[in-house]
Amino acid sequence: MLATALVILAAAPPLALLVAAALPSSLANRHPRTTRAWVTGLCAATLAAAVAAAGLLTVTGPVDRALLIAAAPLPLNLGIYFDSLTAVMFLLISAVGLVIARFAIRGLDGEPGQGRFFKWLAFTVGAVLAMVVSRNLLMFTAAWMLTSLGLHQLLLQYPDRPWAVWAARKKFLVSRLGDAFLIAALGLTLWCFGSTDYATVFAQAEALAADGSLGWCGTAIGLCFVLGAMTKSAQVPFHSWLPDTMESPTPVSALMHAGIINAGGFLVIRLSPLISLSHLSLDLLAVVGAITALCGGLVMLSQTSIKRSLAFSTVAQMGFMMLQCGLGAFSAALLHIVAHSAYKAHAFLSSGSVLEAAARLKTDARPTVRGFAAVGLLPVAVAVAGGLCLTAFGVAGIDPLKKPGMAVLGPVLVIALTTLIWQGFVSGKIRIAVTGVAGAAGVAAAYVAGVTGFDQLLAASSVARTVPSPSGVDLVVAGIVVAGFLAVFGIQSAATLLARLPLVRALHVHAANGFYLDIPARQITARFWGLTTPVP
Repeated sequence: MLATALVILAAAPPLALLVAAALPSSLANRHPRTTRAWVTGLCAATLAAAVAAAGLLTVTGPVDRALLIAAAPLPLNLGIYFDSLTAVMFLLISAVGLVIARFAIRGLDGEPGQGRFFKWLAFTVGAVLAMVVSRNLLMFTAAWMLTSLGLHQLLLQYPDRPWAVWAARKKFLVSRLGDAFLIAALGLTLWCFGSTDYATVFAQAEALAADGSLGWCGTAIGLCFVLGAMTKSAQVPFHSWLPDTMESPTPVSALMHAGIINAGGFLVIRLSPLISLSHLSLDLLAVVGAITALCGGLVMLSQTSIKRSLAFSTVAQMGFMMLQCGLGAFSAALLHIVAHSAYKAHAFLSSGSVLEAAARLKTDARPTVRGFAAVGLLPVAVAVAGGLCLTAFGVAGIDPLKKPGMAVLGPVLVIALTTLIWQGFVSGKIRIAVTGVAGAAGVAAAYVAGVTGFDQLLAASSVARTVPSPSGVDLVVAGIVVAGFLAVFGIQSAATLLARLPLVRALHVHAANGFYLDIPARQITARFWGLTTPVP
């Protein structure tokens, strides 16, 4: 009885939102207040259903329920797969979706296309929720495509803006490439396992892995899924669509973080029992994720547009999330998704007040210790950061060398905390330095506590609980990743201290242009649509 109630709570919200989107745009624009009231009400009801479903999950345990079965011509079915991973994403998407809907009531008030926006907002949120609760790869792939359709319509909210239309068309091509990878993976999975249901596929994959007979099929499936995830989560070289779509309304930019940009990460985490069987797939995730994180982090610092800076920050964060997946730290990746979604949605919705906040900053926070004196403080900052990390891991009882991914994520965490502590040291103010150390300690404790909590949360889900023993290639990849983060840390530190050097200025110019990695994507987009490249 309770399991049935859980299925209803999981199935009704996405279905209701998708049905509400059937309202013609012309009618929605004629009655914007009614449309936005209905959509906002549905989003509020969705959040309530998500909370209730999460509560029921603690009683019923994971639920795998088929609702509609068709035996011919293919063994297809529609149903609900609800476990702790689903519950986390369901709560996240519904909460952020409601906040965005409420914000858009005032943000788009008086615009002629307000009703159309709320219609496609409902459609997109419904599609993302359907993707999360899907019980098989066929449903997931269909919802994945519907999500792209909804986002495309939202990106065209201002059709009179040439760059908005251009960016939407570039995103359209990247999405179709991702669809092709996902369809190929779907076909290979059906051919190799005879089913697309998660439970069946995961069980057979584990059995094949146990006797070592998975072969090339598992590697091909893993690579196709990884490549599809890369397109959705803006990984190099498919990343340039995200910064270019900032011409769309701010609520759309925030909505991307309610589940759209995270869809690639969710795909990898959900299918981790399958993807983790391929060393090559995990290595590709780790390398591409690290490159994306490092590149996005450098480009972010050189942007003058607030929204583009936030977009490249997202590129970097999604790269780090994929790196975590590639290292087998799936619980850490899910923690990253939740924290980043909440933070970045807020950052976009509050981006209009950033200039006012910047004007109120005190000048005494600027660095006063420079040159060799600042460099001399760096080893001290590293030692303090390392001590904080070791203390946090020790209190939590975590062995970084044995926990998947922590042998790499640990040094990266030390680098991040070093930056925070060092900025306090070079300020020349004791108060700021103490605040920096205290903040770093809080970050270390929160991160370790979050990873531990999500480990326990996912313990009963289908997420892979173990990762294959690292091979020699895996260890080389891990070493390269750590070296890359150290190199970028050195570059950023040098840029702070030696900003006037010609080499640093040249690097800033190249970074401001995204290191020109988006030129091929622009050329392909222009050729496909028969357009000339507009100036953003």
